Amino acid sequence: MTGAASGPGGAALADIPVAAIALVRDRRVLMVTARGRDVWFMPGGKVDRGEGGADAAAREAREEVALELDPARLDELFEVATQAHGEPDGRLVRMRVFRAVTDASPHPSAEIDAVHWAATDDAWRCPPAGAEVLRLLGAAGLID
Repeated sequence: MTGAASGPGGAALADIPVAAIALVRDRRVLMVTARGRDVWFMPGGKVDRGEGGADAAAREAREEVALELDPARLDELFEVATQAHGEPDGRLVRMRVFRAVTDASPHPSAEIDAVHWAATDDAWRCPPAGAEVLRLLGAAGLID
């Protein structure tokens, strides 16, 4: 499925498929700040060609916050489709969000500078997809 944005020559730009984890503790969800950025993102990233959503979410969790997660144990919560941060107007990110459960401590790795525990009132720190995830997690009673 494609979004409404157009690239050079008027060709439609494809939506960006993304997978992310929602690790909830003490009614807050794990978020990250990438190097050189000031916004908070869900730990996750683009789904590689031929890769399933849960596999991508587990890979990104390992790369970004050093968590080893079994893709078979990640439960899909929902998908968010919204304007992609830093992309032309109308280009959508389609983020599949998977609930993760682990006692391990996340810590920044790869391109990540910091980890944060966010509540719904932190939405102002996030791009559209992250803000929508916080809203949905709050509506589901999972975070404050």
